[in-house]
Amino acid sequence: MEDREPGHQDHDLIPDATEEVKSMAKQGLDHPSTKPVLVGAAIGAVAGGILPVVTWPIGLVAGAGIALYKRLRP
Repeated sequence: MEDREPGHQDHDLIPDATEEVKSMAKQGLDHPSTKPVLVGAAIGAVAGGILPVVTWPIGLVAGAGIALYKRLRP
């Protein structure tokens, strides 16, 4: 059986995310990923405030993380 690599490699996620966050920090709101990640963070914070088990800071980080992941691996 032949070993083939998958279409996208999840083991490159951390370096990709690090590079994306660095470029977002340098370019600010001009970077195309900044606004979707901020919207995801806001949605996560609101959801964390509404849910009884999760606090808003956890929701904020989770929302931003999900939005960043969706930008890197659509």
